[in-house]
Amino acid sequence: MSQSAAENTAAVRPTGAAARRKLRVGEVVSVNGSHALVMLDEDRPELDRVHKPQLGAILAVDTGACIVLGLVSAMSVPAPTLDQTGRDLRLIELELIGEFTKPTAKAPARFRRGVSTYPTLHDEVQLAAREELAALFAANGSASVRIGIVKQDAAIPATVSVNDLFSRHCAVLGTTGAGKSCAITLMLLAVLERYKNGHIVILDPHNEYSHSFGDRAVVFDTANLTLPYWMLTFEELVEILYPGRVNCAEEVEILADLIPTAKKMNLANSASGVKLLAGGRGDGGTVTVDTPLPYRISELLTLIDKTLGSLDNSRTTGPYKRLRARLHGISQDARYGFMFGGLTVQDTMSDFLGQLFRIPVDGAPISIIELGGLPVEVAQVIVSVVTRLAFEFGLWSHGAAPLAIIVEDAHRYAPAQESAGFAPTRKALVRIAKEGRKVGVSLWVASQRPTELDATVLSQCNTIFAMRLANQADQEALKAAVPDASTSLLSCLPSLGLGEAIAVGEGVPLPTRIRFDALPREAVPRSLTASFTDGWSVDVDDKAFIARIVEQWRAQKMLIPDV
Repeated sequence: MSQSAAENTAAVRPTGAAARRKLRVGEVVSVNGSHALVMLDEDRPELDRVHKPQLGAILAVDTGACIVLGLVSAMSVPAPTLDQTGRDLRLIELELIGEFTKPTAKAPARFRRGVSTYPTLHDEVQLAAREELAALFAANGSASVRIGIVKQDAAIPATVSVNDLFSRHCAVLGTTGAGKSCAITLMLLAVLERYKNGHIVILDPHNEYSHSFGDRAVVFDTANLTLPYWMLTFEELVEILYPGRVNCAEEVEILADLIPTAKKMNLANSASGVKLLAGGRGDGGTVTVDTPLPYRISELLTLIDKTLGSLDNSRTTGPYKRLRARLHGISQDARYGFMFGGLTVQDTMSDFLGQLFRIPVDGAPISIIELGGLPVEVAQVIVSVVTRLAFEFGLWSHGAAPLAIIVEDAHRYAPAQESAGFAPTRKALVRIAKEGRKVGVSLWVASQRPTELDATVLSQCNTIFAMRLANQADQEALKAAVPDASTSLLSCLPSLGLGEAIAVGEGVPLPTRIRFDALPREAVPRSLTASFTDGWSVDVDDKAFIARIVEQWRAQKMLIPDV
């Protein structure tokens, strides 16, 4: 089993690199901390354009004790000569990223992050041999999967460590259309090809993934998803009833008193209640406002009515009347039918968790929850509850069945501004980011706006795939989240092609530019980008077209997948 890339010391056995003389490109003229300055030799005919040092290329410096590897971070001609016969001063800046130990009779060469022996002035700088590069990028060991190729050399596969990728969280960042969804699909397919009994939940705000995984995924939407309201925490329920909690302190206090009473009213008549009473104090004293036990909204309303019957002061009855109106209104709201429907009072928690987290897997390790077309407040509630349940399941199961939660458009649910969004959702995601590794819950976030994503969530993603980002503020936010030794690579972000990424962090052997493998056509996530040229080339002569739109609009459901 592989360790984290930062701690990994992978044994390598270069075959031809040790015996063959590598091509010299220049010499060290300056060393400063983690950087070295290299003066290039004159043009050499054996170095064609492909093999000349480029941004992101890896060069090697033999220090005698080891071979130090450096990443080309900048190139310049600071003082061009005006004499055609003269020689330009050509400089390359290297970020020192690690070193190969020298092989001995007892131990092979090993790669390790960091530098123990620094280059000295006039040390020879060479092109890293392909065998060394191949060994370097294969340093994840046996618990790794291929996801693409290394941009520097198409013959070298790009791999990720499965354990480090999931246990230390992951972020896929890039502008719209850069290929984030395809990258996520590719990595999940690569992992599931080898580890077939995963437990993965994709929160899909654009309904893109439904056909990408075939029969290996179960798709949920509000038509087949039953998420009982009694599974909500008190905080989540209050946020639904009173968004922002403005002028509702009395109602919230009343609700906190009534919910445990309503839950206790159902205890004696349920199997879960009998078990709880038998294992607790015997009087329902273990039941709190957040205990996930069924109760009826009608019982809450009855309790409120009984209290109102004993009060005669309009000032004291006001909070009860307002709370009753809120509860009745939300329970009758069609948008929340999946939470307050007729079957939601049944104790289906075990079945629900099993279906949601794919336990048992039964050949379908992925749950896809489609959120496209839902009102933002409804989508926020679903994301909040699912992510919180994932953490609590991991906590109480001691990580026995590790879960991975994939959150698309994560900046919607964990925004940088604390006052924005649905507070419980943000809280749940931050908690997973901070503590999920300890309980076997992995968080993957995808976003096109790193500046709008909660800084804590982003900082806890120890593997980042940065795709094309043109916005300067987003680039700066990303640079602040990655190690200093990787920031130079991020200067390439605006020029990355489709399907390319800068990969940094624990899940990859070292920071590098990669190109993801192409997905099979049938696995490509569905793009919801409208085609104006197609749409404006024909007239919509279907008289029922508008009626179908209105029907979906009023129902707040995507009744017809393709309108």
